Amino acid sequence: MFIHMKELQFRAKPEKPDPVYARKLQEVLGGQYGEMSVMMQYLFQGFNCRADRKYRDMLLDIGTEEIGHVEMLSTMIAQLLDGAPADQVDEAAKDPLIAAALGGMNPQHAIVSGLGATPTDSNGYPWNSKYIIASGNLLADFRANLNAESQGLVQVVRLYEQTTDPGVRDMLSFMIARDIMHQNQWLAAIEEIEAMEGPIAPASFPRERSVEEATRQFMNFSVGEESREGRWANGPLPDGTGNFEYVANPAAYGDVPVLNPPAKHQHSTLGTGPYVVNEGIESNV
Repeated sequence: MFIHMKELQFRAKPEKPDPVYARKLQEVLGGQYGEMSVMMQYLFQGFNCRADRKYRDMLLDIGTEEIGHVEMLSTMIAQLLDGAPADQVDEAAKDPLIAAALGGMNPQHAIVSGLGATPTDSNGYPWNSKYIIASGNLLADFRANLNAESQGLVQVVRLYEQTTDPGVRDMLSFMIARDIMHQNQWLAAIEEIEAMEGPIAPASFPRERSVEEATRQFMNFSVGEESREGRWANGPLPDGTGNFEYVANPAAYGDVPVLNPPAKHQHSTLGTGPYVVNEGIESNV
């Protein structure tokens, strides 16, 4: 059960309208790393969580907070669109700078949503549930969450630098603070699970079923060997199972692939020989 409070979690009021910036804010609302994505990602991870209930509770806590962030951004976008484009259209004929700014507005804000926010990115592409990850493996999911918060924060701080509106910056400064907190939260949760299960996800798959030597090798698949200087190519493996090995010239383990010729009924590109019937299947030889 969800209960909505009418008050926003934080202030969301610009000093003046800016339809072009409203379009930019759509990215952190409905883009791949926007608030709609983390909202749905955390909620579905929580709904599906079969682990210790503290993880479910934590996921639903933060997922529900993100619903509030979606509302804050939607409110800010709607207010940035106040008075646009009607009062700016008249001015556009007088001032080419205003005309250029109006030209950067998302036309769907005026045509489709009635000067309101939409569940889309800054180019009007609809939000997509493919953006979210909810696998049931908490270590893998929490790492995806850390990435989502990291990418989201990169976008928010870039947007902060692209406005001087004190009201917009006020709201973004709060969102930046929460993204920093959420990164720390996921780092702490990852650390806790790694202490129990180790750093490899999933930890449950038997290591002996893998190609053992390939679990240690960093393979040089590009010209130059600068990569051998990194931590990923030297010293102990983070999972404690051995040491990294740098392979300067990786060898091919497999053979040259040879596929069977196509059947006549598939009408594929053929070789030069005639068709024959081999055990009841027509093929080219």
